[in-house]
Formats: sequence, C-alpha cells, structure tokens
Amino acid sequence: MGILGGTGDFAIQGMYYQVDFVIQCVGQYSDIPKILEFPAGKGPESFRGKVHSMEYAAMDFDTAAEFIKGKRITVVGFQKSALDIAMECSTANGALNPCRLLYRTEHWNFPDCCPWWVLDYMYFNRFAELLVHKPGEGFFLSLLATILSPLQWVFSKFVETYITHRLSLAKFGMVPKQSFHEGLSSCITSTMPGELHRVEKGSIILKKAPKFSFCRKGIVVDGEATPLETDLVILATGFKGNDKLKDIVSPTFPNHNTLSSEQCIDQRRVPQLAVIRFTNSLSKLYMVEMKSRWLAEFLDGTFKLPSIKEMEKDAERWDKYMKQNSGNDYQRSCIAAFHIWFNDQLCKDIGWNPKGRKGFFLNCLSLMVP
Repeated sequence: MGILGGTGDFAIQGMYYQVDFVIQCVGQYSDIPKILEFPAGKGPESFRGKVHSMEYAAMDFDTAAEFIKGKRITVVGFQKSALDIAMECSTANGALNPCRLLYRTEHWNFPDCCPWWVLDYMYFNRFAELLVHKPGEGFFLSLLATILSPLQWVFSKFVETYITHRLSLAKFGMVPKQSFHEGLSSCITSTMPGELHRVEKGSIILKKAPKFSFCRKGIVVDGEATPLETDLVILATGFKGNDKLKDIVSPTFPNHNTLSSEQCIDQRRVPQLAVIRFTNSLSKLYMVEMKSRWLAEFLDGTFKLPSIKEMEKDAERWDKYMKQNSGNDYQRSCIAAFHIWFNDQLCKDIGWNPKGRKGFFLNCLSLMVP
C-alpha cells in the first residue's frame, strides 16, 4: 500500500483508489523489529544458535513453552516485553537453566503487586499536573508550576525510595540514574511481573552490557574475554514503527515525531491523511480511543484545524515541554507528564467539558487514571 503525497489517492498492489480521507492504524509495536547493528563478523550470523525477536511473540502458548524448554536463554532488553519473556523462561527452566537478562540501562519498573495509590494520588490527578510546566499553560499556571516544583521532586523521591526498597534494587546494583519523574515522562517505565526474588533463587541472571557482540558460542560483552554461552537469544529491543509509515507514505512525508502533538493530521504535506497511535502515554489504549473520537468529530465538521503555521508552532511548543520533563531520556512522542492536559485539549476541540466534577478542589484531587 502506498499513499500519494498531496492527494487523496492511494495504491494497493498496483490498484489505484481515490478517497476523501485515509486513516492509518498500522500500529507502532509490530511488524518491523528494531535489530541492533553489529560490526562485520560479530552479528547474529556468527552465532551457532538461534536469534529471535518477533517470532517468539507470534507463537501460541504451548509452542512457546516447548520452544524455550531446557534451553540456555539470553533475553536482550529491559522493558515490559523483555521482563515478561524472562519470567516465562525462568518459570519453564528454573535455576537448572537460568535465563540471562542482558540490559544496557536500568529503568524504574513498578512492581505489579504494589498498592497503586502510591502513583494514583501523586501522578494521576489534576493537582499533580499543576506541578509541571505544560504547553500553552499561561502565566499563572507557569508561575504555580515553578512554585510547586519542589513538591514534584518530593513525590519523585518518595516513589524512588519505595521502589528501591520494595524490589531491593540497591542489592542488585539496579538503581537507575535518572529520576522517577524523568522515567515516567519519557515512557520508559513499566510494571515488573513479580519481584526480583527469582534473581536470588538463581532462575534469572542480570547482566549489564552497554555493548556486546555475537560469537559462535553466544554473546561477548565488551571488556570481557569469556563469552556468555547460550543456546537461544531473544531480542526484546522494540520495533521501528516509523519505518512502516515511510514504507507506506511517499518520501515527502515527515518523520512521525514532527507531527503536531495535539493533532494526528499533518496538513502540511498530506492533508487527507491521519495517523492514529503515534503518541505515547501511560495508557496507550485510552489515548488511541480519544484521538479516534477527536478524528471522528473533525471529519464530522465539529471543528476546523488551525493554520499550518499555528500547527507547526504547536508541535514545537509540545516538543519543548517534553524535553524539559524527560531529561536525557527524552522521546518525542511521550506525553505522560501531562496526559490530562493533553486530554483536556482534545475535549475542548470537540466541545466536551473535560472536568467531570464541580469545584476547583474536587477537580484537582479526583483521580484520572488512564
């Protein structure tokens, strides 16, 4: 399938169709895996075992269980998929064939058995968003965020202390360098299935490896002479969602990160095209549903888009504040630091009242868990 830039035409296997509008819902985390690059002769081709990425996720439960049984497995990554796979492998093989979890950087991962009020009342209400600077907030809200910024630091430190103690991160040398607020704002936090007791029991081995390569026996970590012998390597290193758009849309279409953070339409190059999904938040499903409703109202004529110049300024404004909150872990499409503010903007566009309760204090303290 290909979109012909600047027109309402698209082509599928040589057949051309003319439409009024095209909506891309191709997904961001599928189809094109993010395979790491290695020097010549040190990539997966030099490994005698098997290297998998998407293949494991595509297997049904019984096939996957049989596939990993009795093997020495190394999982590369430290996000949700990598943690889930490592837990599955450790359950299947135990300490007899421990699963090695190879990671580059520590991240704040919340235990899934924790009391969720720790996050709910500190990050999932309008009061929490008063503590951070937001795009288009105005002088008063900007001043208030500056005054209340020490409280944001206190909240972040409290959560960091809780997670560090609950998961015994210091014992395993797993305390992240970035703050919890920065990790949450850059969408690199996730829930950890279970706790690190499996590391203590020996069914999971943690191994930090900023750089590594393959050899015939397994994996060689830079700076170490002895290779990590393994039978199977599973790369849980993410997907290249951008490339799917590049393959479908004409080369004139920009990288998705330059799209306006508030709108999912780029009328600068392809005004008849909308892209659903390429905005990350704490709840991806809820954000997709809200943007889909926003798009439906737009197509129904409920509101009009601003000018191209205003949309470009809007994208730059959101980009600035995302950088400010995310620190060194900045990702252009993550709006987790002000997801309620983002939701409010969508609601205002389509004529909804985003505040469900009457009264300033009730609205500030009411939970808005995505």
